[in-house]
Amino acid sequence: MIRLHNSLTGRKEVFRPAEKNTVKMYTCGPTVYNFAHIGNLRTYIFEDILRRTLKSNGHKVNQVMNITDIDDKIIKEAVSSGKTTDEIARPFEKHFFDDIKKLNIETPEKTPRATDHVESMISLIETLIDKGFAYKEADGSVYFSIKKFKDYGKLSHPDLENAKDGARVASDEYEKNEVKDFALWKAAKPQEPSWESPWGPGRPGWHIECSTMSMQYLGETLDIHTGAVDNIFPHHENEIAQSEAATGKTFSRFFMHSEHLLVGGTKMAKSAGNFYTLKDIEEKNFDPLSFRYLCLQTHYRSKMNFTWEALGGAASALDNLRKHYSLAKDAYDEGNTKKRLFGGSRRVIREISEALNDDLNTPKAMATLWTSLKGSDLLPAEKLTVMEYIENIFRLGLPEGALIMEVIPERMSDMAEERERLREMGKFSEADKIREMVENEGYEIRDDEKGFKIVKKK
Repeated sequence: MIRLHNSLTGRKEVFRPAEKNTVKMYTCGPTVYNFAHIGNLRTYIFEDILRRTLKSNGHKVNQVMNITDIDDKIIKEAVSSGKTTDEIARPFEKHFFDDIKKLNIETPEKTPRATDHVESMISLIETLIDKGFAYKEADGSVYFSIKKFKDYGKLSHPDLENAKDGARVASDEYEKNEVKDFALWKAAKPQEPSWESPWGPGRPGWHIECSTMSMQYLGETLDIHTGAVDNIFPHHENEIAQSEAATGKTFSRFFMHSEHLLVGGTKMAKSAGNFYTLKDIEEKNFDPLSFRYLCLQTHYRSKMNFTWEALGGAASALDNLRKHYSLAKDAYDEGNTKKRLFGGSRRVIREISEALNDDLNTPKAMATLWTSLKGSDLLPAEKLTVMEYIENIFRLGLPEGALIMEVIPERMSDMAEERERLREMGKFSEADKIREMVENEGYEIRDDEKGFKIVKKK
């Protein structure tokens, strides 16, 4: 059972996907006008740990992450440099995917670009106008009326009492708690790219793209919507309003947000000029996975203060973990034990799984790992099993060939152990029934001279 903190309710809740065994997950992706800074990347690491933890619980994950390749910032860069918006966006889009690859972040199933979905955005805006939630201005811009949507503010709880009737905000950059009608469609301006629409030439607002692409690829109700705490207001609040106004259905059952990464106690931001990129880390000869390790030491909902000293400590710890793996692998190759899935390793794996299933408590999972490696209770081959389990989720770059044991739902492992116990008691018919139950769940128990292992059927 996995429990996740839901920003909608402000508490941890048991999570189960709404439909069968597939989690429909939407991630707010990058705005590709500059390099992603490591504060951005911390959020993508959190989302990757969430994705892998869900999969370790036996769920399939269908994840969509948008690429914002048209917005105020990109247009500003294009105008000031004399380039097209594509010439600004495409190189930084490539840099982003290079960065997440270096950090062992899995690429989502879909990564749609905003500019490829403008027609769908126009269709959604038309629906909002037809239902009375949006209105057109004389210049051809279209705005969402927050007073028409009675549940506005249920995620961020802004000060609606002081919201002025008719006040609008055309920019994608808001002041804190600036509660105004927001732009769904922006009328064309000189030197800006534009598309034809029923209201004249223009371009979509930032918020409408996520509602459009998430619902196009995942349906009208998501299981989980993720992002950084900066996205709560206005972006996610506005997504909820326009999506639920259009469909009359819950937009997302869970919202999850990662906290800020700080530098010297101050929030890291491009606008503040106090940001580092993955390239900065590499230029100081750090393995990018040292930063991934560093992020795992702080819970995703806690602020994290970045220092080069802390990164150096994470790099040393990661190097030490890799040495532990090599020593355990060598010992296992020498055949020190025949049964890797029994005893202490199962206990440690259960404790790590419980920590991760408790709202992705990576610091506790990491502490449990190190306690097991430094102690003398586990045989080298059992330590190897523990490291292989955690590598499937943490992806810290242990040596190639580490993934001998596939991450299997805990229920399957418990059933396999019970089968082994019955076999040792000579109760073979009962053991065979358990094998059949495991196979009906889509897994297979394979016996060998080292004991057994469980694999997912092809």
